[in-house]
Amino acid sequence: MDQGGWVASGYEAVRDGFLAGQAGDEGGAQLAVYRHGERVVDLWAGRDKVNDRPYGEDTITVIMSCTKGATAACVHILAERGLIDYEAPVTDYWPEFAQGGKGEARIWHLMSHSVGLPGVDPESGITANDMLYPERHIGALEAMAPVWTPGASCLYHPITYGSLLNEVVRRVTGKSVSQVLAEEIAGPLKLDFWIGLPEAQEPRVAPHFQSSPSLGEEQLNALLAGMGIDIQTRLAKVMLNSFKHTGELIETMNNRVARAAEVPAGNGITDARSLAKMYAALIGEVDGVRLLKPETVEKARTLRTGAMVPPGDFGKIVFGAPQQYGLGYEFARDGTPMLGKGSFGHAGAGGRIGFAHPESGTAVAYVANTMLTVPSGPDPRWVGWTNALKDVVGAS
Repeated sequence: MDQGGWVASGYEAVRDGFLAGQAGDEGGAQLAVYRHGERVVDLWAGRDKVNDRPYGEDTITVIMSCTKGATAACVHILAERGLIDYEAPVTDYWPEFAQGGKGEARIWHLMSHSVGLPGVDPESGITANDMLYPERHIGALEAMAPVWTPGASCLYHPITYGSLLNEVVRRVTGKSVSQVLAEEIAGPLKLDFWIGLPEAQEPRVAPHFQSSPSLGEEQLNALLAGMGIDIQTRLAKVMLNSFKHTGELIETMNNRVARAAEVPAGNGITDARSLAKMYAALIGEVDGVRLLKPETVEKARTLRTGAMVPPGDFGKIVFGAPQQYGLGYEFARDGTPMLGKGSFGHAGAGGRIGFAHPESGTAVAYVANTMLTVPSGPDPRWVGWTNALKDVVGAS
């Protein structure tokens, strides 16, 4: 197996756990860890299978929904400057959002997957390709009636999370999330991190690939129906449309056009070193840069959805403990253990993950090109290095 990188003294078991996890992976991956603002783990292993070359130090790849953590960071930076208030109605910044009975929706609803816009109505005619371009679909979200009362339930918004927050950011700054990321995060920290990849960076990309076939539309319909979900309700139709769009976009992200687009929910492109460094700078100073004040970090990782349950029949979908959210971040659970209590971050489809654990001063990122789907437990590639890192940093 191709491999490289280094670890600081005391982190050798983390390296061993990472390499053991990659031994059975036909693709490649990187793992990076920062501790108290210093990089202590920087590893890579495996293959860029599509291009038949090592998955190396300079490889970058699409990080899927780990992008949401960066989008949230952009919103928090603007909130610290008084440009966005988490508790304010969305309409304070985006008056047209009041359509469809959404006038009472709050910014924090957008950030916690509780606003009731997890996708677009199939009748809107919006395609997956349209979701690459805000001007093609933001009007549909603007006019749409939510499929549950904002703040009453929580269910993951795979693509629209980014679209909605991007529009708020655009309204208050005149810039997209991609621009804010470049100017406020990637630039100061010297990260290789883009939402909307410059063409000059294309040769570094390791395309992702499926290790097993994904569910087709008919299979997904049958699966949900078998769980007792009425797939004829409007909620189910919107969710199925969202699943369809998400699957198509994941496939499309292997094309230059999609990588060049700006999808703040899912087409961030980076390496593990940059993603971990961003999280390290959220919780402390790195190379003279700290992105957020401690009190903002505490707001970000304060649970917002604890009393919420999935809407309608979707409460019947049970794959371990439910996802719970703060302001833009998810927390540790059985399927996404991170470093346990106190951790906050975001996972991405296929096994990518980035997070921080302020109590131990640790920030972590793992990125890969194999799309491994594990519905009821943690990605097996994570287990060895996660357990070893917990021992090293004293997390529980």
